[in-house]
Formats: sequence, structure tokens, C-alpha cells
Amino acid sequence: MEMLRFCTAGSVDDGKSTLIGRLLLETKAIFEDQLESVERSSRDRGFDYTNLALLTDGLRAEREQGITIDVAYRYFATPRRKFIIADTPGHVQYTRNMVTGASTADLALVLIDARKGVLEQSRRHAVIASLLQVRHLVLCVNKMDLVDYDEAVFESICKDFKTFAAKLDVDDLTFIPISALEGDNVVTHSPKTPWYEGPTLLHHLEHVYIGSDRNLIDPRFPVQLVIRPMSHDHHDYRGYAGVVAGGIFRKGDEVVVLPSGLTTTIEGIDHLGKEVDEAFPPSSVTIRLDDEIDISRGDMICRPNNQAMVTQDIHAQICWFSPNTTLQPDKIYAIKHTTKWARAKVTELLYRLDINTLSRDDSISSLTLNDIGRVKLRTTAPLLVDEYRRNRNTGSFILVDEATMETVAGGMIIGTE
Repeated sequence: MEMLRFCTAGSVDDGKSTLIGRLLLETKAIFEDQLESVERSSRDRGFDYTNLALLTDGLRAEREQGITIDVAYRYFATPRRKFIIADTPGHVQYTRNMVTGASTADLALVLIDARKGVLEQSRRHAVIASLLQVRHLVLCVNKMDLVDYDEAVFESICKDFKTFAAKLDVDDLTFIPISALEGDNVVTHSPKTPWYEGPTLLHHLEHVYIGSDRNLIDPRFPVQLVIRPMSHDHHDYRGYAGVVAGGIFRKGDEVVVLPSGLTTTIEGIDHLGKEVDEAFPPSSVTIRLDDEIDISRGDMICRPNNQAMVTQDIHAQICWFSPNTTLQPDKIYAIKHTTKWARAKVTELLYRLDINTLSRDDSISSLTLNDIGRVKLRTTAPLLVDEYRRNRNTGSFILVDEATMETVAGGMIIGTE
């Protein structure tokens, strides 16, 4: 069964957690005792309705403050698809959490409060989804019940957002009027919006086509582990385990191992203890090769006529995650790219991106929490990369402060020198 990963985005109090609670409730993805607990908590807090946001806001601080702080992952399924939801925070100070949730998403749900329209944070999240190459964007105009299901309000917000989204790199944009609290147009069509003829939210999530989003053109297999059981039965077994990051690998394919450049042929591919004919993203497999080549963690198996770029100089867009430190050009950071660790230095900070106007501020000398900027990096060891827009797996990396072991930034590779 196909799986869709999606994240929620939008400003504070737009109803993201409530919407996810509604989806979980309507798709029977929660147990009766969970629902009873939420109903009881709602009564204790003085609500005269069941506060479905309590289903996803799991941290005590989240429940007490009525806000989402961390990324909460929830799972549900319908007969058509399996779903993984990343419920991400709306507050500006938690933008980095939204980046984390969107980095693996196929689709982003941007919620907008019908009474407030498109806010700064709505735009910021749409920009981040675009930068992270989330191909499908769904704009849910929520709380339609508080504006009497007025079509004019919905159309005005859609027009406003379309004008802004024209500047973004978004392939597929859908608008749906909903009420997460009342359930209107979430799972079933609402009689209160007879003017809306599009799909319900769940119908759209079930049918949106994501088959062409994954890169099946460029074969990429970062080696995570060299497997040599050394037991009596398997004394001659040697395999290379990892997750397929792009393309399709088949038994008998000629492959090249980077960075050595040595070529060989795939002898076989094992998945869950059985041999399979082919492997494609995001399968976890073990590849066996015809020749004994010196391969270690961090190397990459590609095709001879379609190889990753081998480089030590990278142009990248980074989002600064750390509330404690700022980006310091010339400081040495640890960099993790696919399965490889190296060290990297920011040789040049080109500009900071203004999320609201999409203009570039090149007068800055550092990046602080939640800033997104363009940088040049020099690494101590060659990395095997693709542009992020071509492959999200081989085009992304994280920077780690070696003194504190804090992940200080996430990056998307734009190109090489």
C-alpha cells in the first residue's frame, strides 16, 4: 500500500492540531479510551466541546499552554493509503521544528484562519515548504464556521495566497474550505458550503499523485554498513547495507563505487533475508557485488554513466536551528551528509533570505535562530552530492557544533563550485 507523508504548517491557533485530531477521529485511528481521556481533559479545562488538539499535543507544556512545541508524528490509514503526519508548531521560535517536519514530507497542509487571512507565519511556512521541495501544497482555510461559511471570504484568501505563491517553486496548489472543529469538508462534504465543488481534504490526501515525486532516474546508494557475518555458514558473505536514496538497482547492473571510481556488477540484492530482483527508494537493502572492492561507510554506489558529484566546495541554503549560537564564518563544524561525516567551514555568507518579501539581505555577517541564508562551504573530505532539487536525500546535510554536539543547521545543496 502506498504511503503519503505530510506535514501541517501555518500560524499559531490556526487549528493544525485540531485538524489532525479530527482526521484521526474520523478515520477511526484512535482508541475509545484515548477519546474518553481527551473528553475528560476537555471538560476539566472548561471546554464545552471535545478539544481534539489534545490528541496530538503530547508534551505536558503543550497541553498546559495550548500550543504545539515539538514535531508530533501520528499514523493512520484508509483502504487506499497509509499516512504519516508531522504536526509542526506555528510559533516563530519553533520554525526549525517545522523544517524538520517538512524535510521528509510529500505534501504540506498550510492552515489559515478564515477570520485572519494570510499571516506572516503562513507565508513563512509556505516558503519553507517550497525551499524544501515539498511538491504539493494544500491551503486549508479553517474556521469557516466562524465566518458563516462565506464564499467571498474563502475566495479572497485564495486570491491573496495565489499572488504570493506565484513567487514560489510549487507544482501543485489546492484550496479547501474547512472547519476542523465541526468536521466540515474534512472527511465528508459539508452541506454548509454548497458553493464548494472540490474534494474533501481526506479524498485529496488519498488521491494526490506522488508517484513522480521520487527520483527513480539517478541511482544512489550510500553505504551505511559493511556486512560480514563471519559465521561458518556465511564465511564468504559480504554485503553493503543502506537505504536506496535514488534510482533503481537491479541484479546484474554495472555499478561504480565512489569516491574510488572502481566499477563492478551487482551480484544480488537482499531485503529482509530474501533475495529480490530490484531495489528503489526508500528501500532498506543489502547489495552484494561480484568483485571484492574496498568499500566503507560513507561511500556511494552509483551507475557509471550517472554519478553523484564529488566535491569539497558546496553552495547551500541553510536554516539556522540553534537558539544558543549564531553562524560563525570560518568556524569548523561537523557535517553529516547521507552516511558520511566530515568537517566543514563556512567560507562565505552570501545573504539572508527575507521570508516575507523573498528579498535578499546581503549586509549581514551572521545567521541567528530560524534565519535562512545562502552560504559557501568547504569540507575536509570530498562529499558525494546532488542538487537538492534533484534528490532530497543526497542534496541535504546537517551541521553540528562539535563542542556541544548540538545540531545547529540543516542545509540544502544548490550547487558546487
